[in-house]
Amino acid sequence: MRYRTIGTDPATRREVSVLALGAMLFGSMTDEKTSFAVLDRYVEAGGNFIDTSDNYAYWVDGGQGGQSETLLGRWRRSRGVGDEIVIATKLGARPLAPGTGFVDNPEGLSAKVIREAAERSRERLGTDRLDLLYAHIEDRTVSLRETVEGFAGLVAEGTVGLLGVSNHAAWRVERARAIAAAAGLPGYEVLQYQHSLLRPRTDVPDGLFPEGSLGGATPDLLSYLRAEPGLTLVAYSPLLGGAYTRDDKPLPSDYDHRGTPARLAVLRDVARETGATVNQVVLAWQIGGTLPVIPLAGASSVAQLEENLAAVDLELTPEQRARLDAAH
Repeated sequence: MRYRTIGTDPATRREVSVLALGAMLFGSMTDEKTSFAVLDRYVEAGGNFIDTSDNYAYWVDGGQGGQSETLLGRWRRSRGVGDEIVIATKLGARPLAPGTGFVDNPEGLSAKVIREAAERSRERLGTDRLDLLYAHIEDRTVSLRETVEGFAGLVAEGTVGLLGVSNHAAWRVERARAIAAAAGLPGYEVLQYQHSLLRPRTDVPDGLFPEGSLGGATPDLLSYLRAEPGLTLVAYSPLLGGAYTRDDKPLPSDYDHRGTPARLAVLRDVARETGATVNQVVLAWQIGGTLPVIPLAGASSVAQLEENLAAVDLELTPEQRARLDAAH
C-alpha cells in the first residue's frame, strides 16, 4: 500500500492509504458477513481510509440511514480497531423524517444540527473522535459563518479532527474557507466530489443538484485544487458504479457526448497494453496524477476489492497518461 498526507496542521493531519474504501452499502445492500470480510481484507492490505455518512443508506429501506455507521461501529469493536484506521463520515444530508430524502427534507448545516449529528455519528461508530467530518451537501438556508463556526467548535473540543466538504459550488467552498481563515478557525481541507476519467457535461441538471452537477469535480474545482496545495480531492464513484465494464450499468445521460467514446477507446487501449483491467487503469490514473486525488471505491465482495487494490501498484507510463489526459 502507498500513503498520502491529508491536512496541513500537525495536530490533525493524517497519513491515509491512496485508495479509500467506500462503506455506503455496508449493513444494508451488503450483508454483515461480506462487509466484515471486505473490511478485514482492506486493512490486511494496508488500507486505512474508510468513508461513510450518517445518511447511508436511507434509500434502501425508506428510513433515515445510519446502517453503515452502525456496522462500522460493530466491526471496530469486534476487531479492536483504534486510531490507526481513519474513518470519515458526513452530515447535512440525512432526511429529517423516514420516507423523505436529502433533496426535499435534509437535516442541513445549522450549528445545532452539526453538533447533534456529529454526536450521533460518534455513538454509532463507537469513537470519541471523528477523524474527518464532511459537510455533505449545501445548505443555503444557513449562513456560511454559522456552519464554519459550528464545525470549528467540534475541532476545538477535540471531537473532530479534519474538516471536509462535498457537493458544494467551488465559490462557496472558497468563501467558507476564507471566513474560517479570517477568524483563525480550522477550515475545509478535504474535498469530496464525483470524479473519474470520463467527464460528464456540467450544464445538465441531474435531479439531485438542480443548478447543474455540484457533485462533480468541474474544471473550476480542479483549478481551485491546483491553486491550493494544502487541499486533497477524494474522488467518489471513480468507477461510475460499474458502468465502465458492465453491460447492465449504462453510463448516466450526462456522459452522452462526443468526448466519451474517444476517452473510452484510449482507456481500453491502455488496459490492453498494461494487461490490467479498465477499472484498474482508471484508479491508477487518479492515484498517480499530479493532482492530490484519492479514489474512493466501494466493493460488495472481496473479489471486487482485490481488483481495486491491484491498481495501487499499477504504474502508467508518462506517454499512456498523456494519451488518457488528451483524449476528447
